[in-house]
Amino acid sequence: MLLRIDTSSPEPLFEQIGSQVRSLVARGDLAAGTRLPAARDLATSLDVNLHTVLRAYQDLRDDGVIELRRGRGAVVADVPDHARLHAAIDQVVAAARDLDVPPATTMALLKEALR
Repeated sequence: MLLRIDTSSPEPLFEQIGSQVRSLVARGDLAAGTRLPAARDLATSLDVNLHTVLRAYQDLRDDGVIELRRGRGAVVADVPDHARLHAAIDQVVAAARDLDVPPATTMALLKEALR
C-alpha cells in the first residue's frame, strides 16, 4: 500500500491518509480482509506522528471502512460494490471538464452536496 502525504496541503495529514485509504478501498485495490500496516509502521514510513495515523484509522473505523481488531490491527471491512458510484463520478468529472470547472471547485461542490 503506497500512500503519499503533502505537508504543504491545507488538508490535515490524517485526512490525507484517510482519503487515500478510502480511494484504494473504493477502487478495489484493497480488498475486504486486507490488513493495513501497523499504525506505528505507517507513521514511520510517512514520517508523521503516530497519533496522526491513529486518528486516520479511527475515522476510517467510524465510517465503516476498516475494522480495528485487537491482535490483528486494522483490517479492511466488507464494503459494497461501488460500480454505480464510479459511473456517476465519471459523469461529474466529464461535465466539470466540459464546463472548464477547476478541480478544486468541483471538489468544493461535491463536499457541499454531501453535507
